[in-house]
Amino acid sequence: MAVSVFDLFSVGIGPSSSHTVGPMRAARRFADSLAAEGSVAAVARLRVELYGSLGATGAGHGTPGAVVLGLEGADPETVDPTAARSRAAEVADTGLLRLGGGPEVAFDMAADIVLSLQPMEFHSNGMVFSAYSGDGSQLAQRVYYSVGGGFVVDEEQARAPSRDDVGLPYPFRTGAELVALAVENRCSIADLVAANEEALGNGPRLRTGLLNIWSVMRECVGNGLSADGTLPGRLHVRRRAKALAHSLQDDPTDPLYAIDWVTVYALAVNEENAAGGRVVTAPTNGAAGIIPAVLHYYWRFVPGADEDGVIAFLLTAAAIGQLFKANASISGAEVGCQGEVGSACSMAAGGLAAVLGATPAQVENAAEIGIEHNLGLTCDPVGGLVQIPCIERNAVASVKAITAARMALFGDGNHHVSLDTAIKTMRDTGADMADKYKETSRGGLALNVVEC
Repeated sequence: MAVSVFDLFSVGIGPSSSHTVGPMRAARRFADSLAAEGSVAAVARLRVELYGSLGATGAGHGTPGAVVLGLEGADPETVDPTAARSRAAEVADTGLLRLGGGPEVAFDMAADIVLSLQPMEFHSNGMVFSAYSGDGSQLAQRVYYSVGGGFVVDEEQARAPSRDDVGLPYPFRTGAELVALAVENRCSIADLVAANEEALGNGPRLRTGLLNIWSVMRECVGNGLSADGTLPGRLHVRRRAKALAHSLQDDPTDPLYAIDWVTVYALAVNEENAAGGRVVTAPTNGAAGIIPAVLHYYWRFVPGADEDGVIAFLLTAAAIGQLFKANASISGAEVGCQGEVGSACSMAAGGLAAVLGATPAQVENAAEIGIEHNLGLTCDPVGGLVQIPCIERNAVASVKAITAARMALFGDGNHHVSLDTAIKTMRDTGADMADKYKETSRGGLALNVVEC
């Protein structure tokens, strides 16, 4: 199945696309499958097994609560974040879960959700859902994988051969093919992606859907800039976006004023994500601040910025994200943070370059610079929380994306390292990376920072 722009940019809640959004979607799919089979009324007990980094850092990423909400029929795009937290706490207190929003089933979150550090074969982030009748016999069992960015596949989909480009007018699997198509058809990369989205049936909603994504990003920034205090969890990380924004308003003459605002925008988004607020996976929650921050830079500081530019930015970024999804990974549990922050930085760099007037070759160059200088980035969240180093890492990568776009515009598109080579290198580096650096909180900063 082809990856759409609306797959790469989807609305969800924090703190993690792979650990919160994906498990909620998987749990809902399981509940829906029970309803389709007509077996919901017979269910007396449920068991959920979480593997790999889901087991290692799921507690800090809100995975148990997300599973509960999904089993009750909640969807990450529409669920109210505040109500979600209170409902998960209520299930933990009462031991009763409304399966699919219907009958109550006994559910002990501490006992019926099993955390295992053992990775599953297809992908580290595996989930096994089982339902049992009153006499203990198994009614159903399903296996799902949260493969990054909120994407979920079941066993059948995991075994199926990839057919990403079937039926598309402009199929591409590599950056070289993408640039060649744009040059051959004398159009922009955004135009190619728009035509592909039309073939996927998304034409009528493409503009309104992308502007809605932009609206949610802006709302997330606004929420982040209005909140203060500390973030949830034992680290007691202090929110900084609001205070920093106020300090910038006092001194607009600073030569790095615009760059400081980029930092603020990224901090605002990722503080909201860490607090479990509503965000756009772009392409993941852990890297959700980069594309919104760079888009805000375009919107506020680039003369002539308009909604058409926002759409072109997102479509171009999506093309680059599709390359990462097809040829490497956007999952921190699979390749480390280079797959999350690195991919987002590359996508933002390409998107910004496009709306600043870059040729397709210059867009590819910008995207390559964005990922090349994030290669080897580990995923080592302190305390299993998407806070340290994740929040600041988004801010730094946002500035890096702007630099990458500007560097590419200074050139003519010719460069030594191709985007395809950089993506392959990212994939190979992820394969060589020790598992303790892949979202397990068992290495790097997570091991060496003393929690207070």
